[in-house]
Amino acid sequence: MNRLQLTAAWRARLQSLLERPPMRPRVPLWWHGQRIGSVEPGFFPYAGIAGGGLVRGSAAGWHVEGDDLSQSLAELANRLRERRLTHTWRDELLAVRDDTGAVLGTVERAAVRPLGVPTHAVHLVGLDPHGHHWVQRRASSKPTDPGLWDTLVGGMVPAGDTVPQALERETWEEAGLRLADLHEMRYGGQVITRRPSPEVPHGYVVEVLDWYLCNVPAGMQPANQDGEVDEFRAMQDDEVARRLQAGEFTLDAAAILVAAFAPTAPVSG
Repeated sequence: MNRLQLTAAWRARLQSLLERPPMRPRVPLWWHGQRIGSVEPGFFPYAGIAGGGLVRGSAAGWHVEGDDLSQSLAELANRLRERRLTHTWRDELLAVRDDTGAVLGTVERAAVRPLGVPTHAVHLVGLDPHGHHWVQRRASSKPTDPGLWDTLVGGMVPAGDTVPQALERETWEEAGLRLADLHEMRYGGQVITRRPSPEVPHGYVVEVLDWYLCNVPAGMQPANQDGEVDEFRAMQDDEVARRLQAGEFTLDAAAILVAAFAPTAPVSG
C-alpha cells in the first residue's frame, strides 16, 4: 500500500543520492586474489604506507599483504588512524567478505570507508496501534548524521553476529525494546546503497541494509539505553512525508521508509 505521498522529483533525487559513483576514480583492493574493497589509486602513497610489506600496488589495483587478513587490516587501520584518515574510531570489528559472502577476516569499523569495504546494517521499522510511524532522532553527538531522523532502530551488523542477533541487540540498546514483546515482526526486504562517504574524504560507502517491520503494542514506549538517540516520536504519514522531502531523515531511513510505505518506484539495489 502506498501510504506516503512523495513527489516523483523527490523520489528521483533520493535514487540519485543512494546510487552515486565515486567522486574520484577507485581501483580494487585485493587479498590473496579476493576482492575485499576499493581505494583511490594514490591513497596509500598519499598516506605514506605504500610498500613496506603491508600493501603493494599492481596493474590490477592494491593488494593487502600477509596470510592473516584480520591482522593485516588491523595494522593498516592503525596506520591510517595515525594519519587521521579514518572515521571515528569505534573499537568495533566488522566482517570482511569475498564476492560470495564468505567471511575472510575482520576490520575496524573506522577504516571501512577509506578502504571501500562493503558493510551490512539492519533496521527496524515500527508502527503504533494507530498506524503512526515510530522514528528516532539521532543524537547531536553522533559522528554520522547527527540530529537527523531515522527508523525506530538501526545499526551495523558486527563481525560474529547474525542479522537477527544484531537486530535484537540494537533494538534493546537504541529503543529499550525486546523483540519478543513486539507484534507481527516480519522481514521487509533489502536496500543497497553505493555512494561517496560524506565523513571520510577518500571514502566510499557500499552497504547492504536489511529491514524488518513490526507493530509496537499500545502503552509500550521506546526508551534509549545507550545515549545515541535524542528522542522518539510517533509521526503520522503526512509528517513523515514532509520531513522526508525536507531532507530531515538519513538517506538509509528514507530508502527503507519508501520501500516499506511507498514502493511505487524502485528504490535501490
